[in-house]
Amino acid sequence: MENNIILLTDSYKVSHYKQYPEGTAQIYSYFESRGGKFEEITFFGLQYLLKEFLVGQVITQSKIDQAAKLYEAHFGNATLFNKAGWEYILNNHAGKLPIRIKAVPEGKVIPTHNVMMTVENTDPNCFWLTNFLETLLLQLWYPSTVATISREVKKLIITYLEETGDPNTIDFKLHDFGFRGVSSVDSASIGGAAHLINFMGTDTVAALTFIQNYYGNENDMFGFSIPAAEHSTITSWGKDHEVDAYENMLTQYPEGLVAVVSDSYDIYNACEKLWGGLLKEQILARKGTLVVRPDSGEPKDVVLKVAEILGEKIGFTTNQKGYKVLHPNIRIIQGDGVNYESIGEILAHLKNHGWSADNVAFGMGGALLQKVNRDTQKFAFKCSAATINGKEQEVFKDPITDHGKLSKKGRMKLVFENNTYQTKSLDESGEDILETVFENGEILKEISFGEVKENSK
Repeated sequence: MENNIILLTDSYKVSHYKQYPEGTAQIYSYFESRGGKFEEITFFGLQYLLKEFLVGQVITQSKIDQAAKLYEAHFGNATLFNKAGWEYILNNHAGKLPIRIKAVPEGKVIPTHNVMMTVENTDPNCFWLTNFLETLLLQLWYPSTVATISREVKKLIITYLEETGDPNTIDFKLHDFGFRGVSSVDSASIGGAAHLINFMGTDTVAALTFIQNYYGNENDMFGFSIPAAEHSTITSWGKDHEVDAYENMLTQYPEGLVAVVSDSYDIYNACEKLWGGLLKEQILARKGTLVVRPDSGEPKDVVLKVAEILGEKIGFTTNQKGYKVLHPNIRIIQGDGVNYESIGEILAHLKNHGWSADNVAFGMGGALLQKVNRDTQKFAFKCSAATINGKEQEVFKDPITDHGKLSKKGRMKLVFENNTYQTKSLDESGEDILETVFENGEILKEISFGEVKENSK
């Protein structure tokens, strides 16, 4: 189905064109994080929204007629819909939106409470359009939140790698397991791409095509995976043939990385008697690494015990930092109960018992792509300036019941000074980092996913 931008909004937005003061000619609004769980935001997802919903002729007479019919039935009133306003855009702008959007380059990491995007109308007759688009543009909260969580996990893991192991292994330490746990294919695509700003491991195939479609081309590849077992491919052999199922994995994939879920019955027996016993010589002779995956129990306790058993049975060395590292042909991936907090607990528990973070990678699903909402980082889109009867005035809100929702005033820019980002008014000193990326239906500045990743560094 073709997108109809007139229908991609909240119902109450349809009536707002009648609610601004007489003589209003321009509405200027901005996007920010008002705080939340983490202190920095990785900005991502705008180019997707522009390409999918806003670029080119997005208004046609058939779309206007479709919206008029729907809204008349929806409100029980034919006069609420701004049909004349949309027909003005069709007739005077060839159906292209008279809007200017400035934003920080995608991938940039900005402290909370700073402007990251501004939106304003370029035609005084379309002052109502700026905040009509809030509903859609505010969905930037999702990819930005996922990219932020993924980056914070990266920082956390790097801390432990620097203390106990090799930070150069970071790219594949967090693998996206989230496709099945999200609300839609779109969520998997958008969130999965956001994760790949920070890491290179994913099982969310939809993220790969999303990046190719909106941030590159069909030859681009930013996410990678390996052959891996699931419970059905192990348990279909039967409990009495568990070792045969494992041996089959080693035989079918004689080289490279291969991951095998090993807790279908008894994870500790599998590590001690099967991987560390009957199959030990095959593991040691193999040209590659077997990754053992626990999938149940208390994560920090299970990962530690698995490491200790595998270390005793297959072998380990002590690195220059004084921490134990399993034989290079064996590693662990924890994919159950994984979130920011449990990753920290697992790594701390390993460290406290003398084990390096090199030994373990993580698969993160729902906590990465689904257990988030707009309030995780308190994203907001607010009007801060309006031109009325030829005079521009500051606009803001400051609820007495929650001063945390105080909004910014006037036109603003983002500058980098004293080794940090800060929001200033346009008439203050400092070069504006916000770039005009969209104007009057056209994308003026496009970014590749490689550039997004580079910005995030």
